[in-house]
Amino acid sequence: MIFRALLAGVLGLAALLSRASPDLVDLWKERVNSVVAIEFFTETELDRHSTQTFGTVIDDQGTIIFPTQAIGAGVSPDQLKDFRVYRPGEPASRYAPAEYLGPDEYTGWEFIRVRDSQARASLIPITRYAVSATPQITEELWGIGLRKKDEDFAPYFMSGRVSIVQRLPQHTALAAQEVAGLGLPVFTKDGSFVGLSIGGFGQTYLQFSARDRGGMAVVLVNPDECAAVVLADEILPNLNRIPQRVTGRPLAWLGTNGLQPLDPEVARYLNLENRAGLVVSDVLEDSPAALAGVLERDIILSFDGQLMPVLKPDRVLISYFQREVDRRRPGAVMMLGVRRGGKELQLKVTLQDAPMLPREAPKRFFEGVGLTVRVFTYSDGVARRLRRADHIGVIAHFVKPNAPASTAGLRTEDWIKEIDGVVVTTFPEAEQALERIENDPARAEFILLVNRGGETEVLRVKLK
Repeated sequence: MIFRALLAGVLGLAALLSRASPDLVDLWKERVNSVVAIEFFTETELDRHSTQTFGTVIDDQGTIIFPTQAIGAGVSPDQLKDFRVYRPGEPASRYAPAEYLGPDEYTGWEFIRVRDSQARASLIPITRYAVSATPQITEELWGIGLRKKDEDFAPYFMSGRVSIVQRLPQHTALAAQEVAGLGLPVFTKDGSFVGLSIGGFGQTYLQFSARDRGGMAVVLVNPDECAAVVLADEILPNLNRIPQRVTGRPLAWLGTNGLQPLDPEVARYLNLENRAGLVVSDVLEDSPAALAGVLERDIILSFDGQLMPVLKPDRVLISYFQREVDRRRPGAVMMLGVRRGGKELQLKVTLQDAPMLPREAPKRFFEGVGLTVRVFTYSDGVARRLRRADHIGVIAHFVKPNAPASTAGLRTEDWIKEIDGVVVTTFPEAEQALERIENDPARAEFILLVNRGGETEVLRVKLK
């Protein structure tokens, strides 16, 4: 009788605890309202194609973030069209139009905002939920995955246990298996917000032939599910970094290039054991770093009075430092502590707005030639190791297959220096030259002088 009474008491307590704990099914139903599928269209010279990705709701105004890798690095804002937001599991014929707000370099997010107020009302921002502390190893986390458009972006449950927590350089938890769709929120068992999943840490599967195990392997990677989670202490303070412009500007620029972690043997030789540093390989011309007096082979040991953190692996320090620059705004002052020739110096650097990026550069398509040219940018000169005075000509942004330019051998990213024997110093000069060629019905061919990989080539473009 006593045993039965004890057993009944234990069972009753278990039932009480079960009723008191949050119901995972209810948590699931609520948190699905914080995730969406996103579709947008990219218009190129040849076509208009669709891209689908996933996003997380961050505020009551219907602002949504999604990973920047969903948009190609060379895609300009004016090519992005018709953003659509889909609720998970609802018919794909129903969607809410959204406005593109732009990228944020520091967080690696793209921002959009749902236009319709009624559609906004059905979304729940992740800021409404309690926030978890740093998860512990073995702790179980769960998240949401989404199917594809032809399955109405149906949501499904995912979970996994934390295997390690470290800084990569962001505070990140790695789970033993995928816990959420790319860019979607992750939660603890009680529904507290842990962070957002990120790509780049996915498992790789090898598939071998059943008949020939020594044959070629097929690599299978699921890009839509992630096992890595950037934690809430990295996410929540940065949700207000909504871009001011679709270009993502202003963009802080320092101008140190080719940073490398300080080699441990070199550190011992310089009596810098147990200290982290970055060796400057190149200082860009006219950059804030150059103006502040930073030199090649300087070793950056600190910024704003803070020593560089010791991170593992040491290459993570490069991303850490670049993020510290990206976090700031043009006009901000950074004090760099550098080691040079046995002395440690403090250099005052005033950050500037970054030079024009290739994705921002004006460009124009010439149908008859089959060529899009764009402005030669500062980064084009850096890639070619040119002095700024030599930044002339234009870049072949797009070369149409089987058109006169491609038949002549022109390739994307070729540096066009002369058109028909005339040096083109500026983009307008190139436009005018190509305009004259296209508008001349008697023109049978013309000559391009291009530079590719440091080698000069002369291309004969036959129009007829």
